[in-house]
Amino acid sequence: MGLTITPIFAAAGEAPSTNTAAPLIGLPPSLAERFQSATGLPPEVGRWVVNIAGAIIILIIGAAVAGITRNLIKKVCAKRSIDPTVASFVGNLAHALIMTFVVVTAMGQFGIDTKSFAAIIAAAGLAIGLALQGGLANFAAGFLIIVFRPFKAGDVVLGAGVEGVVEEVQIFSTTMNTLDNKRIIIPNSAIMSGIITNYTANPTRRVDLSFAIGITQDLELAHKVLLDTANRHPLVLKNPPATTANTKLVDLGTNVELRAWCKTADYHSVMNDLLAQCPAALAQANVKGPDKTVYYVERK
Repeated sequence: MGLTITPIFAAAGEAPSTNTAAPLIGLPPSLAERFQSATGLPPEVGRWVVNIAGAIIILIIGAAVAGITRNLIKKVCAKRSIDPTVASFVGNLAHALIMTFVVVTAMGQFGIDTKSFAAIIAAAGLAIGLALQGGLANFAAGFLIIVFRPFKAGDVVLGAGVEGVVEEVQIFSTTMNTLDNKRIIIPNSAIMSGIITNYTANPTRRVDLSFAIGITQDLELAHKVLLDTANRHPLVLKNPPATTANTKLVDLGTNVELRAWCKTADYHSVMNDLLAQCPAALAQANVKGPDKTVYYVERK
């Protein structure tokens, strides 16, 4: 970013200086002569005054731009309901990058070769990137989770082979509590690289229960008993209605599946109740499962 310039206070007929400073502004020769006659100082002093003033102006404007950028990022993240921790981190990162550029530019005003600084910064960035590539991947995945919101705190999800309630989405990891109250911390990249199943994203959920009915039993009666049992449950929704279906043949019988809809929050209660009530209702209606009795015949 260093630029080769000519002295801005060179007197008429004076040879250009080879100094590589990069002043922000320049003064015409007439002003340079007035400065020399008024102060008795050589034109080079005026040039350095302008360089210093230019560097100060760059720092002030750059700091203002960096601060405005950081605040703007935080406001945009707040409007999009992005996690405040992520918003603060991204805002501070942008502020640091802008200030680095501003400081290097200001140093160029004093004739310092900024190419070496650019090379050092590039090398440092490459080294840091290689050392933290796993962390950067987790950060990027966490940012995607917060922006696209495949799940949020309080959802029950299955991700990276772990099923549980999402407690918190952090910059590099997601904290989940399993149903047996174990806390699991999963890297964000592991979650985003696989399939995510969100059990509580929708307001309703279907309870699917399968019952084996014997080959000699009345299937129509089994369907009626299961439907009546589901419809009597106070938490089973009427719309959409509960249904039954013959799903597959099994040894000495047929699998009949009951499909009942309920609110997502009532899923486990409805499933537990129907698992207890349906077999009892089938037994009361004398609908039996496959007969797997083994008969022994004695040979004489």
